[in-house]
Amino acid sequence: MPAIFHMLMKWSCLQKPVGFFLLGVALICHPTKAQTPSIDTLPRRIYVENSEKSSHVQGVAIDLQRGHAYFSFTTKLIKTDLKGNILASVTGLTCHLGCIDLDPVSGKLYGSIEYKDDAIGRGILKQMGRELGKRENTFYIGIFDTKKMTRENIDAETGGVMTTVFLPDVVKFYEDTVTVGQRRMAHRFGCSGIDGLSIGPQWGKTDGKLYVNVDAAIYGDLQREDNDYQVILQYDPDKLERYATALDQAKPHHNGPKKADAYYYVYTGNTEFGIQNLEYDAHNHYWLAAVYKGKKPQFPNYSLFAIDGTRKPVKQTLRGFVPKQKGRVLTLAEAGSHHVESGVRGWPQAIGTTGIESIGGGYYYISHNGRTKDGREYCDLRLYRWVGTADRAFEEVR
Repeated sequence: MPAIFHMLMKWSCLQKPVGFFLLGVALICHPTKAQTPSIDTLPRRIYVENSEKSSHVQGVAIDLQRGHAYFSFTTKLIKTDLKGNILASVTGLTCHLGCIDLDPVSGKLYGSIEYKDDAIGRGILKQMGRELGKRENTFYIGIFDTKKMTRENIDAETGGVMTTVFLPDVVKFYEDTVTVGQRRMAHRFGCSGIDGLSIGPQWGKTDGKLYVNVDAAIYGDLQREDNDYQVILQYDPDKLERYATALDQAKPHHNGPKKADAYYYVYTGNTEFGIQNLEYDAHNHYWLAAVYKGKKPQFPNYSLFAIDGTRKPVKQTLRGFVPKQKGRVLTLAEAGSHHVESGVRGWPQAIGTTGIESIGGGYYYISHNGRTKDGREYCDLRLYRWVGTADRAFEEVR
């Protein structure tokens, strides 16, 4: 490729479009993210409340091209304009709908979905006033056709906007027991299910085909040593489409690939429920991972990590696994604070666990969640820019 074209590609990823040619180049840089408009035109805040009882907001996605925002409120997906006016919603879910990410080219929104017979799963049913009978542990990637989301209260099962893909390997991780030394422990890797999810290029590349990556959320546990990695499962979205099936919550379907296309590992130290929100940032080529910080004293227990998307995975013997096991290990970016003893890098800035969206050019919308006086959960999305100092990754744009 001629040097001038490389230069134009790099420049156009950071600036507002100038003419049709540069807009086309910008879409090549990262086709899942819209070109960043002038900072003066971006709303500083997008506020929305969930009218139904629910848990806190779990994830957000922004479509600047069409002027839409999406909010996962655990059992409800809400679509708004960029002023926070509700345009549509998908309801009737009895699961944990977690982190979400949008491919604005196709109009498909992907989300991590959990149906679990545990305290969290039963808590969701109780909050909704549903029966607390035993339910099958089921994990899906949900696929929403956002172009069909044109009204409020679309039924998740019968509304024709949502399909799901079954993830049998996650069920196996969750239900397996493993022996480490003389101790028998529940959940392979300490897997609690899935949560953080993002779409982006293959690891080691900054363009090309896009893949869906989802985190096998790891329980916080100070008594084991095989849970100090984040475990990321990767799927080809074209393959996911082959298995996409309408949701039936009474009779969960098992249509899905036998296993993920690949597993990857990131050494961060143990965290509470793994990666809450995962987001690919085409500006820095980082995969940002926002977590509930861990408690193991040998780690710095950061709240935010950046995985270097330009570095190819390296096959290594995984630390703390007995018997020994090898895996494809990803590299944390050389940014933020560096904990010399563990080698882990990250930020203490506790931000992004309930939603983070890169919109290009080093700008982001990051969720601040809360509850109104009358008990309604809300999301206050605020505009941030990247700073990348040792103590903080972002600063708010006023």
